[in-house]
Amino acid sequence: MAQRKKFFVLPKNKKTRRTYFFLAFLFVALLVSAIYWRSTWSHSQQSTNLPKSAEEKLLNEWAPYAQKLQKDYQVLASVSLAQAILESNWGQSELAQQAHNLYGIKASDQEPGTVIATKEYEDGQWVTIDDRFRTYQNWQASMKDHALLLSKGTNWNPKQYAHVLAAKDYKAAAKALVQDGYATDPDYAAKIMTVIERWHLQRFDRVSQ
Repeated sequence: MAQRKKFFVLPKNKKTRRTYFFLAFLFVALLVSAIYWRSTWSHSQQSTNLPKSAEEKLLNEWAPYAQKLQKDYQVLASVSLAQAILESNWGQSELAQQAHNLYGIKASDQEPGTVIATKEYEDGQWVTIDDRFRTYQNWQASMKDHALLLSKGTNWNPKQYAHVLAAKDYKAAAKALVQDGYATDPDYAAKIMTVIERWHLQRFDRVSQ
């Protein structure tokens, strides 16, 4: 009777066995990490029913104003556009529809605002909370307020986004957004760069002086 072959045999040497278990653990850890970040990306995205032609039309509408703001406030147009696309889901989010708020900028007690459920990344997981966001008369006002925020910083730190303003290209600016505390999502920079590269938004950074 033929012996059944063993497909899984542990090495006899203890040192080799420890190395084997370490590599196996590392493989599992990397696999779990990949699944987690894929889940995080999908969880943070909203689906849009807009056809590509409608997205291109909206981009052509937003881009000239983003370029104007780049000249006035030194915020790269590609970053301004990518954040608007990502945060507002191409202007289709509830916040964008109700309050013309493209960036999820929150309102103080003295400012007109709209309370909407939002997702925040806290303690390693996504949680849903109700928060109060600024309302604007139109998308231009929202885009300008975003440029002002990055340019002038916060009330407690006027230099809050100094690294974003100093960035010479969109990759450095995207990473600086996380470095300077703009977003709680640890994968935010990668998402911004993905949007920019998918739509070649860096072409709008070439603003004539």
